[in-house]
Amino acid sequence: MADIAAPNSLPATTSPGQAAAAAAAAPQQPEYPTSLLAGLNCIGNTHLIIGCNPLAAARCTQSLAAGAHPILLAPDNGEADQLHYALRSKVDDGSVRWEKKIFEDDDLFKLGREEVGGVVDAVFVTSGCRDPIASHISQLCRRNRIPVNVVDSPSLCTFTLLSTHTDGPLQIGVTTNGRGCKLASRIRREISSALPQNLGDACARLGEIRRRVQEADGAVLQEGDDTEESVGQGAAFNKLVGVKKEEEREELKTRRMRWLAQVCEYWPLKRLASVADSDVETILNTYPTTSTAPSPSPPASPSSSTPLGRIILAGSGPGHPSLLTLATHSAIQTADLILADKLVPAPILDLIPRRTPVQIARKFPGNADAAQEELHVTALAAVREGKTVLRLKQGDPYVYGRGGEEVKYFWENGVRGEDRVVVLPGVTSALSAPLFAEITATQRDVADQVLICTGTGKKGKAPTPPEFVASRTVVFLMALHRITGLIQELTQPLETEDGDNNNNLTRKLWPLDTPCAVIERASCPDQRVIRTTLGRVAEAIETEGSRPPGLLVVGRACEVLRQAEEGKAWVVEEGFRGLDGVLGRVGLEEAKAVCA
Repeated sequence: MADIAAPNSLPATTSPGQAAAAAAAAPQQPEYPTSLLAGLNCIGNTHLIIGCNPLAAARCTQSLAAGAHPILLAPDNGEADQLHYALRSKVDDGSVRWEKKIFEDDDLFKLGREEVGGVVDAVFVTSGCRDPIASHISQLCRRNRIPVNVVDSPSLCTFTLLSTHTDGPLQIGVTTNGRGCKLASRIRREISSALPQNLGDACARLGEIRRRVQEADGAVLQEGDDTEESVGQGAAFNKLVGVKKEEEREELKTRRMRWLAQVCEYWPLKRLASVADSDVETILNTYPTTSTAPSPSPPASPSSSTPLGRIILAGSGPGHPSLLTLATHSAIQTADLILADKLVPAPILDLIPRRTPVQIARKFPGNADAAQEELHVTALAAVREGKTVLRLKQGDPYVYGRGGEEVKYFWENGVRGEDRVVVLPGVTSALSAPLFAEITATQRDVADQVLICTGTGKKGKAPTPPEFVASRTVVFLMALHRITGLIQELTQPLETEDGDNNNNLTRKLWPLDTPCAVIERASCPDQRVIRTTLGRVAEAIETEGSRPPGLLVVGRACEVLRQAEEGKAWVVEEGFRGLDGVLGRVGLEEAKAVCA
């Protein structure tokens, strides 16, 4: 376990005001010291296991599974049953070497690999802290920087072993940092039981795709091809959107890898677990590194004998399945084809019947417009075949969801009428996310207006920032990826290319101490809220990392129900504890019954 250094003490001459400022600026110390979790490559290493009990047998098994060479150190007392039967079998087959002796200090420096001077790579003491030799071995290993683990003795360990679920290349480890191995095992079992079957096989297959895409795209970069990539639609995975000839070669090199990363990030685990060997070849064969395929274009109009289907634009809400409207849930169950935005949460996608084809948008920076056009073409072709197509969006279709653009597109391409283009509302995260973070968007004597803004304009251009109004709550969507620029625009005069400073003279700037909150993955199990101020929010996001999708709420309303904690630059709150405790298993199940 890594040692946590105490924070530096302040000089005796520090004033109370300076002390408060220093405390606010200092990084927050964890309530409990935690371990630096890492996966170690132990292939070819030498592990010294001291003891001959069942735990020693388990340690030998773990070392062998990691590709290490375990050496068992224990004297031979001549008893036939001295070694645990699992140890005896490993010693007999030669996979474990038994040094029949008591521990000596020199063993640490002569039983290891020749290429590291005979020093062993790790030591496992299986006799526990009551054995007098355990403390001595721990001190000796620490002095020589040899990793050591002593069973049931966190204070004597420089590393501890996790309770691990292993499924092929997939490993999931749980530790309570010395608070109880049985509890860690219980938590690990609960986690593993919730995972879909064959997820480890899917990890292996997706890893193979990643390796081969890296090889192919590396070849593309070396060849310097400026040709376009394939744009068709495959049976199992979304096809790549075409790369324009004027795009940089580096963009061509990384586009497929970014697509694969989004598949891993946004596809439901059940769908990832269903990836088969044949899908790997389908993906790679369908995406040649060079292609002359044209950009997607609307399909020809159908014959008069083919009745039009219909397009449904529906909002899936912020994330929790219970927040779906009955109308949207019914559309999910009955659609012939579902075209989903990438940020539609996995619990929503899990409601889609297995029989229904699903395409998830591949919208990443620089590709949003091309991916949107691909969805348009796919939807229009299906509607002209008489199918019902569901465009499933996060939140509400008309709140920064391009819903209006899509309706106009279908109208302009001959799909018109109330029964042909249907728009279903959704619970927008702009208003529900603050609620789940205990932020009242409006509050008497505090906030009498709510403004919903985008943090990113068309083509990535920064929109004009709203001016400061003390009684206003502002919700910024699509802003966290450029939080530093947004804060500068809100709190500092704008730099104008034409020299027109009239807006800067009249626009009231936001104070840096304005309360704000970052809300990520609202209503999902991994919801996170970061409470801070405009002056510290960029630092907080950089320190804590990003967990999209997220939004920023700014205004005094952020502190109506939750006051800032004195001396802390920001506070992080993990988890969602809203609907499940209130609705139990009722809400969504009743909705399913009604729709059925």
